[in-house]
Amino acid sequence: MLGIACDPLQHTSMYERGSDDSEDSDGEGGLGNVSRVIIRPPGQSGKAKRGHLCFDAAFETGNLGKAELVGEFEYDLFLRPDTCNPRFRFWFNFTVDNVKQDQRVLFHIVNISKSRNLFSSGLTPLVKSSSRPKWQRLSKRQVFFYRSAMHQGHYVLSFAFIFDKEEDVYQFALAWPYSYSRLQSYLNVIDARQGAEKRFTRCVLIKSLQNRNVDLLTIDHVTAKQRSTNRLDRSFIRVIVILCRTHSSEAPASHVCQGLIEFLVGNHPIAVVLRDNFVFKIVPMVNPDGVFLGNNRCNLMGQDMNRNWHIGSEFTQPELHAVKGMLKELDNSDVSIVVKRIDFMFTISSLLDSLNSFQTYQIDFVIDLHANSSMHGCFIYGNTYEDVYRYERHLVFPRLFASNAPDYVSEHTMFNADERKAGSIRRFSCERLSDTVNAYTLEVSMAGHYLKDGKTISLYNEDGYYRVGRNLARTLLQYYRFINILPMPIVTEVRSKRRGRNRHAHHSRSRSKTRYEVKPRPKTPRCHAPIAYTNLSICYDSGGGGGSSDEGGFSPVRPLAPGSSCFSGYRNYRRAATASCSQHPTHDQYSPFALGALKTGSDHGGIGGSKSKRSAAVTIEVPLPVNVPPKPYLSIIDLNQLTRGSLKLKSNSFDAADRR
Repeated sequence: MLGIACDPLQHTSMYERGSDDSEDSDGEGGLGNVSRVIIRPPGQSGKAKRGHLCFDAAFETGNLGKAELVGEFEYDLFLRPDTCNPRFRFWFNFTVDNVKQDQRVLFHIVNISKSRNLFSSGLTPLVKSSSRPKWQRLSKRQVFFYRSAMHQGHYVLSFAFIFDKEEDVYQFALAWPYSYSRLQSYLNVIDARQGAEKRFTRCVLIKSLQNRNVDLLTIDHVTAKQRSTNRLDRSFIRVIVILCRTHSSEAPASHVCQGLIEFLVGNHPIAVVLRDNFVFKIVPMVNPDGVFLGNNRCNLMGQDMNRNWHIGSEFTQPELHAVKGMLKELDNSDVSIVVKRIDFMFTISSLLDSLNSFQTYQIDFVIDLHANSSMHGCFIYGNTYEDVYRYERHLVFPRLFASNAPDYVSEHTMFNADERKAGSIRRFSCERLSDTVNAYTLEVSMAGHYLKDGKTISLYNEDGYYRVGRNLARTLLQYYRFINILPMPIVTEVRSKRRGRNRHAHHSRSRSKTRYEVKPRPKTPRCHAPIAYTNLSICYDSGGGGGSSDEGGFSPVRPLAPGSSCFSGYRNYRRAATASCSQHPTHDQYSPFALGALKTGSDHGGIGGSKSKRSAAVTIEVPLPVNVPPKPYLSIIDLNQLTRGSLKLKSNSFDAADRR
């Protein structure tokens, strides 16, 4: 049914074909997992009683290979390794029913293959029940991760739980599951919701080995005026490629991708600008077979798909082969036009018409979404290049994303060219595609992120992962404005939009019947505060006699004298002040003594004179030339625009100016 995914709590046999299974899959989703296994105490047989737990993982994304009762209420659980690859054992997803009310249990997952994880730093399993379908994390006081001597020194994850309702079916998982059926249901819903206005197109890129769909979403609203076949004119169409769920157990990455898709097909002004100027190619699930089977990292053939992009075969990994073909076709779109359409039988007009019917694309971004189980927050992995300018351009997007995402951790960001990662899509794109491609791996934690204090951990939920996807879209818009591809918005337009939103937001509020009289604000005199220029540590040339410096400094009247610099104001001011005080004392033109002398025309201020002399004196006010002190000069250095050696050259120029 449209919009309804298969509920894992509805226990179906692992050999029974589900409604979303293809004809060639044979319902192998739960192969190797426990299927309705009832654990009885020793010495008991027959019909199961209440309290004899029933374990089941024979459903989509389920993973539990074995369960054993080792004590009165303790159970050892063994995870099923990936198909055709016994190395990876970390993802778990199973259900428990036939419980007794207030029954206490202690589960031990004894064969986890990844010892470096976040179980000791806040990560706890998730649980929900049939009557409470919302996922909740277990308390940290109930979860223990340690090295056990009873299990040959392996790391063990133990968590305690109390079943409070007998009729409920409880489900435990490592992270919020995101199944293949849920993706198909979500795509069906948004496809039916868009109606006549097609904001995206959905197609099947290729079929997997078990005949499941590898969907490709294309968001293309670029107008005809922006479509051109001349890459030299900078009018080609820019493409952003998003890949997700290469590793099957990284379900949080699918939530990030869903948040991005929901934002891009929505009505937000940022989404409208992005749709009208760029083309998005989104593959929301690269490894559908591994997701359906409940594998941790590999596909059906037991191969790590993010280590085989350079050697992937169309027979063992058809998904990688199809995505690589799409990337190469977009990257070579300008070359394919000439190869396919140039013919000596064409006239000039027909050749131009044929060229105009094609489109030239340039891939700007290839972003691979992943989830991380060993570090907190979200961060980006990038590449290193020998070309300095390309490397500096490659650093721009992570810095912009860090400014938009409060949960971004710059300490975990890494740029490398490790040979072990040569088969990843990040390394494959930078080596096999054009130099204009920026390939990144966006990692988001399975646990949470640190708050501003650096100590408190805020755990992620589904809304938190959706927010990361929306921040990714906002960063793309900011990036294209930063490189002058999109114009910056005018401040008046932004303010008008904000006022309009606030007006509509307050329109629905009900007004109170009691009205209060608003008293007018008293008119207070507003004047500028007096400034004591003598207290400033900057040399201002007063234009007078002996009290001013002879080196100029910051004088607006006289130019700089030889041997002085614009940074020597304070130094010259101290020297000039000391020299003038040693020869003959002078007064500042703004002091009360100088102002009194200006009014009376005498050098003594008229304080000690007689009354007759004061009356006989003729008061003559002579306006003295007063130089308005200019604003101090500041040298602003933009550290973001400095390249190699620029800071050293700038500091040398300052030293040279001081020595002159």
